[in-house]
Amino acid sequence: MQKRALITGVTGQDGSYLSELLLEKGYDVHGTIRRSSVDFRERIAHLEDNPRFHLHYADLGDSMSLMKVIGKVRPHEIYNLAAQSHVQVSFDVPEFTADVDATGVLRILEAVRQCGLADSCRIYQASTSELYGKVESVPQNEETPFHPYSPYAVAKLYGYWIVREYREAYGMFCCSGILFNHESERRGETFVTRKITLAAARIAQGKQRKLLLGNLSSRRDWGYAKDYVECMWLMLQNDIPEDFVIATGEQYSVRDFCRLAFHYAGIELRFEGEGENERGIDTATGRVVVEVSPDFYRPTDVVNLLGDPSKAMRRLGWNPKRTTFPELVRIMVESDMAKVAAERAGEQVRVNLAEYLEKGILK
Repeated sequence: MQKRALITGVTGQDGSYLSELLLEKGYDVHGTIRRSSVDFRERIAHLEDNPRFHLHYADLGDSMSLMKVIGKVRPHEIYNLAAQSHVQVSFDVPEFTADVDATGVLRILEAVRQCGLADSCRIYQASTSELYGKVESVPQNEETPFHPYSPYAVAKLYGYWIVREYREAYGMFCCSGILFNHESERRGETFVTRKITLAAARIAQGKQRKLLLGNLSSRRDWGYAKDYVECMWLMLQNDIPEDFVIATGEQYSVRDFCRLAFHYAGIELRFEGEGENERGIDTATGRVVVEVSPDFYRPTDVVNLLGDPSKAMRRLGWNPKRTTFPELVRIMVESDMAKVAAERAGEQVRVNLAEYLEKGILK
């Protein structure tokens, strides 16, 4: 029997990689999107001609739309990846974050129940390492106490606990993947890793002068999103519903990420100073290309996240180090170097065209 999967947040980084994985495995894949006047489907554009890939309009803030789609598709698996997923933004829009990231999870669980799928549909909830927040022990595993430290993390904590409640109260197969930071060349440009790799590419090609960042000493456990979506799938193939920490077990600072990204862009950095006065200097030219800006500091900042993936390795057979940290950074930088080069080529074509029109060569 061909399995049907429903992915919320299908247009995002994880949603696009998960769609590719499930299609490769023979699934009929359905994704939810929100109505927008701006095209935001570039990550899944290459999938839209696939006869087993389908899109539906729905929103985590609208229980009726979720009920309608779930009742129509009657999926065997649901992957809830949709969220207001930016930690910094959650301080600016805390109510919206709570409605989508907390109550939105409840809406999906209840829609599955009301559609009579509680016994047949398995549900994956995208949880987050931000639950640990002001960490109480390092590394963090499935037993580490939570201490959320942002509106985003608080909302996600509700999502985590309501999944456990529905699992225990109704016997539903629903579980949470506590994913540590996972990045890729498809990461949104406002997230710090992609901000770094894109800036490194632009500075290397003369399109940007300087990169402004927040706390360079914040430490994270960074993995490759393409590897992490496989673990999401493995969790729903497990015999019993369990929550898992998904991480690499290795930790690097924002400074480390920055230094490596610029290296792959052809620039060697030397860091000088401390705190807000720290600067990254191009060793070849002596030019300051990285500075710290207080504007990017958070009201409460998580500084020391390191996951322990041993349970996922043992129970699911997942390999957290298929893509190493240097390989991840290299993949992202090479993609952004090509992106910036293409943008420069496009700009030159437009300049040439304007000159030809001005000289009357083209009419």
